[in-house]
Amino acid sequence: METVLEGEEKKTAQQVAEKTVFSVLLALSFTHLLNDTIQSLIPAIYPMVKDSLRLSFSQVGLITLTFQLSASILQPLVGIYTDKKPQPYSLAIGMGFTLLGLICLAFAHSFAIVLVSVGLVGIGSAVFHPEASRLAYMASGGRHGMAQSLFQVGGNTGSSLGPLLAAAIIVPFGQYSIAWFSLIALLAIVVMLRISRWYLGNTHRIKPKKQAAQREVLKLSKGKVAFALFILMVLIFSKYFYMASLTSYYTFYLMDKFQVSVQNAQVYLFVFLFAIAAGTFIGGPVGDRIGRKYVIWISILGVAPFALLMPHVNLFWTVILSVFIGVILSSAFSAILVYAQELVPGKVGMIAGLFFGFAFGMAGVGSALLGELADRTSINYVYQVCAYLPLIGLLTGLLPNIEGKKKKTA
Repeated sequence: METVLEGEEKKTAQQVAEKTVFSVLLALSFTHLLNDTIQSLIPAIYPMVKDSLRLSFSQVGLITLTFQLSASILQPLVGIYTDKKPQPYSLAIGMGFTLLGLICLAFAHSFAIVLVSVGLVGIGSAVFHPEASRLAYMASGGRHGMAQSLFQVGGNTGSSLGPLLAAAIIVPFGQYSIAWFSLIALLAIVVMLRISRWYLGNTHRIKPKKQAAQREVLKLSKGKVAFALFILMVLIFSKYFYMASLTSYYTFYLMDKFQVSVQNAQVYLFVFLFAIAAGTFIGGPVGDRIGRKYVIWISILGVAPFALLMPHVNLFWTVILSVFIGVILSSAFSAILVYAQELVPGKVGMIAGLFFGFAFGMAGVGSALLGELADRTSINYVYQVCAYLPLIGLLTGLLPNIEGKKKKTA
């Protein structure tokens, strides 16, 4: 009798663990929106800071590099540590660093203080992304692609709001107005504390129940897994180097080539970033249905014709092409992340930290190198060179078809 009851209890616990918890996913998406809204203020104020502090394009690139590296170096370490020792309240602590960085940025009157400020925001991001990604995995109920896309769409929506808020508030009212955005950080901390309570009571969801079965199904050697992860990293390089040219220098490109105003350039940047947010949700659910490898193919390589065409068209078509690029390219990261997590079961935090960290690092390095290239040549030349980066998506063909292996075994 006791054995039957124990079996029923285990079955009930498993059923609960397999349910998708949309309230948690929506809360995570909302905090991602708030977190990335704050982060997107950094590139959005570049034109203002460049003029007020008399910075070169290389120094603008170094601001991005400092922010991205402070996030990228710490993220894998945070993921590895929390895989072993989950930290339910780490989200709120990370947002505390972001809050401090935001206040420092509002009152920064030197290049060095700007670097310190964005570094603090980067540390907050390093804590947030691996743990929030783990929570999305925990609350997914097995629908990992959908959960990651829902989580990502919040972040990309927040990223698109930054330039619009900068155009409406920071450009007319000045650098000090950045301090008002500390209210967003405080709201995020309140929501994160509520999520942390759910985290405390649901740590049993962290390890996938079919971990051993997944390893058996894949039957990939450590060498093949390492090679597949390397290819995914190269694809991340392609995506985020190209994205750096748009997120960091799109406003300068439009102002230089088409003589648009700073505020109008910010609005066009918002249009591009909103296209990313709109397209983000496609990759995860579609990857759950047709396979993540196909989504990666379409997302990265599919951008190539639009990227190659964009440096040679007028303002109207530049904006239209940027929308297509944003929608198509945005579906890649969720598919890449979940594909990698399936390659290495049971290391959700480590993989999330590694890939978020590498993505941030590539965006930072890309921004710095492209800024140097812009100083030596021109901003138009930067876009002509970067147009070829999406062709690296051809390497997707070297990835193993792990979804196909699962279906055959099933």
